[in-house]
Amino acid sequence: MILWFRNDLRVHDNEALEQALNHGVSEAIYLATPKQWLEHHQAPIQIDFILRHLTLLEKQLNDLGVQLNIIDVQDFDGQQEFIKKHFINADTSANTSIKTNTRIFANYEVELNERQRDQQLIELGCNLSLYNSDVIVPFGKVLNLNEEMYKVFTPFKKAWLKQVNRQGFNYINRYVTDQSKPANKTLANNNDIISALATQYGTTSSAAWPLVEQLEYSVIPEFLSDKVAEYHKFRDIPSVKGTSGFSPYLAIGALSPRYLLVLLQQRFPDILFSSDSPSFSWLNELIWREFYRHLIFHFPNLCKGENFNNKYNNLPWQNNQVWFKAWCEGQTGYPIVDAAMKQLNATGWMHNRLRMIVASFLAKHLLIDWRWGEQYFREHLIDGDFAANNGGWQWSAGTGCDAQPYFRVFNPITQSTRFDPNGDFIRKYIPELEEIPDKEIHFPHKYIKQNNLNCYWSPLVEHKTARLDALSFYKSNI
Repeated sequence: MILWFRNDLRVHDNEALEQALNHGVSEAIYLATPKQWLEHHQAPIQIDFILRHLTLLEKQLNDLGVQLNIIDVQDFDGQQEFIKKHFINADTSANTSIKTNTRIFANYEVELNERQRDQQLIELGCNLSLYNSDVIVPFGKVLNLNEEMYKVFTPFKKAWLKQVNRQGFNYINRYVTDQSKPANKTLANNNDIISALATQYGTTSSAAWPLVEQLEYSVIPEFLSDKVAEYHKFRDIPSVKGTSGFSPYLAIGALSPRYLLVLLQQRFPDILFSSDSPSFSWLNELIWREFYRHLIFHFPNLCKGENFNNKYNNLPWQNNQVWFKAWCEGQTGYPIVDAAMKQLNATGWMHNRLRMIVASFLAKHLLIDWRWGEQYFREHLIDGDFAANNGGWQWSAGTGCDAQPYFRVFNPITQSTRFDPNGDFIRKYIPELEEIPDKEIHFPHKYIKQNNLNCYWSPLVEHKTARLDALSFYKSNI
């Protein structure tokens, strides 16, 4: 028996780990796939975050009497070859006609390539036992009266809440190490492999983000006690730390969504019945995460870059490469857009409200294919998660499930004045606008020109014209 870690780098609330321990497993593997990471455009900062948590995971498993082996196999084909070689039909002794397979415990991964890999392994004869640990409600359990996935978020949320209230959810509280098992010796070459992987991939430091054990010890309790009740007030203000910051940990499976819900219920016992309460606003974000992951389960072709709403399949995106480069570098002439992109490029993270603003701007002001932006985000975000990233981009472009309609075009100036009224966030990432008055900072082009300031700031497009062009573009092509 063997435990296979994938996108679930934790010992707490990990169903595959729990089942493996119950069956006496003492060895675990992590099959690193740097070539696959590259093909899937995973951000160097996220890979660094993963490698740091592998080091932590090795220590935690050691306390449970489980030895972790980190192996570089390059890609999913390499994973299959490794599993086939070591764990399928392992007993081929000439003295017996019975061939036994090693039982492998692992948690289910919802993305298409990962599902295809697992299915192929099973067809090869792999004794693979898969468990649900990535969502609160298991896939396939939130369906409408026609036994189909909801295509609108609000009814999904209502059905999701009903499911959780009626059936509960399978939370595994494991904090105490198993003292009945002796700790294994740490493998000396794991550190060497991690270092080699970091060098091979060219990682970017994620040191600004603490390991999950520190998050659980101090950050989560502080957020739940001091911030969650005010989350609805500050979640859209990029100049303050009003969001939880848990998404990078959820994205790599270092943190369990079920664990977060348990903690939230402990703080607010009636939270599942209080959708109108201020503290429910944060739970709503967890449910959005569930919604997008369930969508990927039911509509796996989303992983192929397809529009959820196929009436948008023939949109003739303009795809101006000069404009796209300007958008990437934060040179569009709209300070809120540019500051957001500079935040992403500098830190590997972007505030959620800003993600909507820059995505809308790319698709509806510049008429550039949302897939270009989706990929750029994956290449830079420490919390890159395919389901959430795809869902958010298609929502902004109007092509997705329960998406913003095509005729709703965010005004970046209005968004800026509303959510960064004094320009505090803008000035942090665009210091050359430091001296621009608050009233002018949201669109400083005319002010700079009139005052002959030594600061170049020219917009790529004018909002009113771009909005009319977007309406015509969408309307004439659907």
